[in-house]
Amino acid sequence: MIDDGTGLLTIGELARVTGLSVRTIRYWSDEGALPPVARSAGGYRLYDAASVARLELIRTLRELGLALADVCRVLAGETTVAQVAAAHVVALDAQIRSLKVTRAVLSTVAKRGSDAEETSLMNRLARLSAAERRRIIEEFVDEVFHGLDTADPVILERMRNTAADLPEDPTPEQVDAWLELAEMLQDPDFRAEMRKVAEFNAADRGHDTPAGASLWFSRRLVHLGARARERGLAPDSPEAAEVVGELLGDADPAAVLERLRSHATHRVARYRELLAVVKGTGPEAAYREEFAWVVAALEERTGS
Repeated sequence: MIDDGTGLLTIGELARVTGLSVRTIRYWSDEGALPPVARSAGGYRLYDAASVARLELIRTLRELGLALADVCRVLAGETTVAQVAAAHVVALDAQIRSLKVTRAVLSTVAKRGSDAEETSLMNRLARLSAAERRRIIEEFVDEVFHGLDTADPVILERMRNTAADLPEDPTPEQVDAWLELAEMLQDPDFRAEMRKVAEFNAADRGHDTPAGASLWFSRRLVHLGARARERGLAPDSPEAAEVVGELLGDADPAAVLERLRSHATHRVARYRELLAVVKGTGPEAAYREEFAWVVAALEERTGS
């Protein structure tokens, strides 16, 4: 406090009172956040008790990450702390999502031992906009189902609308799954595998077949396969033959087996697992083991 009876403080004294550096207080003062209340005869800036309280508020808002320009707007009465805080939360959420994507990419790079080219590709794929991710999905579906007019429209629509968007707050596992999925969807060999699946689907249906019938069969397969596995039935057991009979009805076992084999390849099964992870349901929702059990039971029945 200067010894003139005014009770005013110099910047040095204000620094000692608050624990802030002289340089920081001078900068905030220069930027208009902490204007001096007066000047000494020698031209030095002077501050009062209200300046101390103002300085504490500035420090608090800056420690919370608010820009100095926003702090000045609050102090000038142009906005409120609550309004600035709400806007800052939105910005922080975006920053957190970006950091999670960065973490997921680096985690994948570390696990794969990726080179610079693959790292760049993964980073680009991870940061695609929702519109860009949807374009990859649509191009994939359009190629797989091109010209197949009798394909189940429910299956087609589900594929168009699945996994185009990551959740608002994706886990590293979901980002990692999307990276692998995006690469897979653009792989010509995988597209050829999925084209075969789509062709089987279209061949099984006529124009009068109810939409969604393919899903009904898949759900029944999963249900029966899961129940058989829970009972500990071996695919070559007599009881397994009964399960297969319950699933097929009058259908030709060899024809059904040929179609299911296209669904049970490693990459098609992995595709379903990745979709399940991105959707947040976990890889077990792909039912890899249930499909494999039914295929094995059909192979026993047909001797192939």
